[in-house]
Amino acid sequence: MSRDLDPAERWDLVDAVVEETVEYSETRSTMPEILGKLTIDPWTGLPFAVAVLYGIWSFFGAVAGFFTDGYFVPLFDEYWLPYLQEVFPWEGSWLYFILVGDPTATTSFEAFGMLTSGLFVAIGVVLPAILALYLLIVILEDSGYMARLAVLLDTLFHKIGLHGYSIVPMVLSFGCNVPGVAATRNLESEKQRFMMMTLLSVFIPCGAQLGIMLALIPQYTGYILLYLLLGFFVVGAVLNRVVPGSSPELITDIPPLREPQYGNVSTKLWLRVRGFLTTAVPFVLLGVGLINVLYLGGAIQWLATTLEPILTGWFGVPKETVPALIAGFLRKDLAVAQLANIGMTPFQTVMSVVMVSIYFPCVATFAMLLKEGRKAGGMARTLGGALAVLAVTLFVWGGLLHLIGKVLGVA
Repeated sequence: MSRDLDPAERWDLVDAVVEETVEYSETRSTMPEILGKLTIDPWTGLPFAVAVLYGIWSFFGAVAGFFTDGYFVPLFDEYWLPYLQEVFPWEGSWLYFILVGDPTATTSFEAFGMLTSGLFVAIGVVLPAILALYLLIVILEDSGYMARLAVLLDTLFHKIGLHGYSIVPMVLSFGCNVPGVAATRNLESEKQRFMMMTLLSVFIPCGAQLGIMLALIPQYTGYILLYLLLGFFVVGAVLNRVVPGSSPELITDIPPLREPQYGNVSTKLWLRVRGFLTTAVPFVLLGVGLINVLYLGGAIQWLATTLEPILTGWFGVPKETVPALIAGFLRKDLAVAQLANIGMTPFQTVMSVVMVSIYFPCVATFAMLLKEGRKAGGMARTLGGALAVLAVTLFVWGGLLHLIGKVLGVA
């Protein structure tokens, strides 16, 4: 019968069926629904996002400083270091220098041995920072807020050829560049994946490096981060024009806000912390040992003398930064820790940390670039392009900071 009805009569029939079968009731919006709407509206969502990011930064710094200064510094400096200096044999030998370091040091950080500075940096400084940052990231993921943050920032990232979900690998990279680079596989196009992997490797400091920076040079950390983030978007805009390929728009389903579950949070947190303990800690210890071996063999002094014209002329830093640059191949946090032991002006300190941040990814991130390049079917192209961007960025962006310092009269 309905086939013989005209369109108006069909709609009347639909209305009649709906009236007989559908019941309506008034409901009040719940608090999660109200918050969900507020966090997605630009007028309220952007101030909320700024507050969230500021809270993350404040919590990260407070927790890292509380545990490092309050517990680990006394533990290592008052108990562990004196114990090793007393019981370890062969003082003055090459083995003692590599494992324990300076026998006259009064702090674990200054000793620079594998079992002193190496363990202190990895366990006493980096671990609290990593734990705090990973906890916050997991909570944001489980609560459903990360998707809202992606939608809010889509316009900003789209200006450099990316989209809002680029915030996910970016935030992850503030914990560790390795999972950040791995998360780029969720981006749609090869162009976006290459751009994001390169920008993360060059401009985003990991949580370990941030922990060291907050512990040793807290007065400069904010300025360094601003300069690196500015470089992220400036170089990103250039890459968007130079790198061929498409940049698809963001289409995503926004989940409701929900209370994070303890089981999910604890499981994700443990998996990420375990990954740090099993991969990063050995690299920190290996890095300290390698630097000490190079010192003993005279390689550090040779490199410092060879690179001095470039370091002092173009970047305005002393040749003593060479050991830190070498250590940065293994761990950026270890490199920053070494810089703190060099007598430099405030601007030279900032310049040196920026150089360590952008000059080469750590070996773990480098390995992830190889892995992701192979999956994309263009390992040589991905790696070669990333290294080319890195080299140009180091000389241009690093040299620009030195030029700014000279113009301002602080370099």
